[in-house]
Amino acid sequence: MTSHDAGVRHINIPIFVPHMGCPNTCVFCDQRRISGTIAPVSAEDVKETIDKYLAASSGEDYVEIAFFGGSFTGIPRNQMTAYLETAKEYLDMGFAHGIRISTRPDYIDHEILDILKKYGVRIIELGVQSMDDDVLAISKRGHTSKDVIKAVGLIKGHGFECGIQIMPGLPGDTLKKSMGTAKKVVELAPSQARIYPAIVLKGTEMEEMYRNGSYTPLTLEEAVEWCAMMVPMFREAGIRIIRLGLHYSEFLEDSVVAGPFHPAFGELVEARVILDRIIGIIEEKGLKGLPGIEIHTWKGALSKTIGHNRANIKALKARYGYGRIRVGECDLPSGQIRVFALYGGDKHERN
Repeated sequence: MTSHDAGVRHINIPIFVPHMGCPNTCVFCDQRRISGTIAPVSAEDVKETIDKYLAASSGEDYVEIAFFGGSFTGIPRNQMTAYLETAKEYLDMGFAHGIRISTRPDYIDHEILDILKKYGVRIIELGVQSMDDDVLAISKRGHTSKDVIKAVGLIKGHGFECGIQIMPGLPGDTLKKSMGTAKKVVELAPSQARIYPAIVLKGTEMEEMYRNGSYTPLTLEEAVEWCAMMVPMFREAGIRIIRLGLHYSEFLEDSVVAGPFHPAFGELVEARVILDRIIGIIEEKGLKGLPGIEIHTWKGALSKTIGHNRANIKALKARYGYGRIRVGECDLPSGQIRVFALYGGDKHERN
């Protein structure tokens, strides 16, 4: 069984190791708040977490044990291997199918990768954040874009799947720089990616920068726009996007000071991607200046096509002056959209 098998439910068992292994504190970072836990986890804690999630799963699920929150490969070696030994027991018993870890690009080398391979790790996610060295320096990441390129090469060379996490909107970032980061990520060809627009959290240096006026976070509209430009680039390159925006939790919401945090951020981005696609079709087919249009979308995409609070419909009416817009689901391949001219109650395809 693989995580991509059709109809297979993916159970992700998240185990957070906040701040463990991090050599420095980046300006945006407060992992204790993001993970919702402060105390270091023990191997017994790992076992309890896995058992709790397994109790709610079935034998048909694809189960993955995921170590997130800190720089996993930078924590003390005996502690890291204790975590991995505990997780590997579940792989050996057939209760779990994979282990993934999250770490820094400068905490990857041949020795580390040999250890991870021994314990059954399959996916290594790198907290890249940006491929612009000025943005990395201002954010106090402690690594450069060259470290990222080297780490990705090592990871792939050892037969692991590679994931990349980026954070558009950091101090010093611009749309041009973020799109440059996206292009470089495409060139690195990871199998998957997470996109987390920068959020100002309590107790971080970025909060101080925001308070003193030296940093202005992205608005929600800007973050949606930037991400909606990146998503098609990644998908066309075969990079699976597994997360858009930070996962919502009451604990995290309480710690957000400013920035584009929204509980349905991913939905907002997906709707914008569809809107951009519809606009492209309208322009290409010359469907401007008509009484209305009819949009056909693939099954399961109706709400995203209409947009949150009908945002896409409102945007199209405002842009093109349509009096009527009809939207319906059809038996189309996933991601495919068709737009027709609408005169009165009848639609007409324009070639």
